[in-house]
Amino acid sequence: MIPKTEFLNLFNSSNPFFTEDGAVINNIEIAFQTYGRLNEEGTNAVIICHALTGNSHAAGIISNNELLNSNQYEFLYKYNNMYLDKPGWWDPLIGPNKVIDTNKYFVVCSNILGSCYGTTGPTSFINGTNKRFGTTFPQISIRDMVSVQKKLIDYLGINEIQLITGGSLGGMQVLEWGIMYPDLIKKIAPIACSVSHSPWAIGFNDAARTAITSDPLWNNGYYEEQPLYGLSLARKIAMISYRSFTSFNSKFGRKKNQTSTSQYSIESYLDYQGEKFINRFDANTYIYITKALDNHDITRNRGTVEEILNSIKADVLSIGIDSDILYPIEEQVFIAEKTKNGKYAELKSEHGHDSFLIEFGQLEKIFSQFLNEE
Repeated sequence: MIPKTEFLNLFNSSNPFFTEDGAVINNIEIAFQTYGRLNEEGTNAVIICHALTGNSHAAGIISNNELLNSNQYEFLYKYNNMYLDKPGWWDPLIGPNKVIDTNKYFVVCSNILGSCYGTTGPTSFINGTNKRFGTTFPQISIRDMVSVQKKLIDYLGINEIQLITGGSLGGMQVLEWGIMYPDLIKKIAPIACSVSHSPWAIGFNDAARTAITSDPLWNNGYYEEQPLYGLSLARKIAMISYRSFTSFNSKFGRKKNQTSTSQYSIESYLDYQGEKFINRFDANTYIYITKALDNHDITRNRGTVEEILNSIKADVLSIGIDSDILYPIEEQVFIAEKTKNGKYAELKSEHGHDSFLIEFGQLEKIFSQFLNEE
C-alpha cells in the first residue's frame, strides 16, 4: 500500500474558520491520507487521530517524496525524507486484511490544525505574503482540530463513521468527536488519554516549553533559526514521560555508552531522540499544541463531566496502558465507567505511554473484538 498525502483548502477569506475562542483564520489547508474506498452510502469510514508530534502518514510506505522542496511543507518534506521506505506509525493495524481492513473500510487520517506537517499552523505562510504566522497564529483547541476534521469528512462524502480511534492527543480528539457529533459515529476507542489534562501532565509540558523559551535563539518566537537546543531538551523531557521506570531499567540499566565511559546509555538515547526530533519539528508548533493539550477539558463551557460523557451515543472502548505514568489507567477506567455504552481494555506493557505505538499485537486483538461486536 503506497499512500499519498493530499492537500485541501477547506476555508478561505469568504468562508473563514472561527476558533473556539473567536479568532479568525481566513485560510486553512489540511493534509490527509486515505486508504481503501468509500462505499456508495458513505458509511464505511474509520477515522484515525494522531498524537502530539504525529502526522497523517498512519499506514503504507512512502516510496518517494512528492512534496519537492516546497517551503510550505518543509517539515513534512523533512519527515518524508527521514522515513522514506518505512511504514506509517500504525501500519501493522491498517491495510488489506489487517484488523482495520482497507478492503472493508475507508480509512482517513488527517494532520491536525496547528501542526507543521501540511495542515495550516504557525509554520504556514500568511495568505498572500512570504511571512509565516509564527506567534501571530491564534491559540487553537482540540475542539478546533476536530471542527476542521469534520469539514474534511463532509467534503469526502462520509455520512457515517464506524470507528474513530487514536492515542494520547489523538484520544482526546476521539472524545471530542464523540461529544460534538454524537449522531455520526458508531464506535469510538480513545487510547491513553483523559477527560481533562491533569496538573501532572501540564507540568511536563510546562517544563518542555520552558526549555524551548530559555534557548537564546528563541527570540519570543520570532526566530530565524530554530532554537534547536531548547527543542531537543523539550523532547528529552517528553520522552521520559512517554516511557516507564521498568522500560528504562530493562533497556539501559546502568550501562555506559560504548563510545564514552563518561556517558550512560540512557543519556546517549535521550541525545539521539532529541537530535532526531529537531530535524523534523518546529518549536512554535510544539508550544501551540502542548498548550492545546493543557487546555483540554471536555466540561469547558458545557456541564458536568458525567453529563458530557453520558451524551456520547457511540459505543465506547476506553483503552489504558498499565505502565503509563503520563495518563494513568484510572483516567481511562473513569471514561469507561461514566459513558452509557462504555467498556475498558488494557495494554499490558513495560513501555509506558508509547505502548500504543508499540504493542500492535495486543491492539489488534482489542480492535478485532470491538469492531466485530454488534
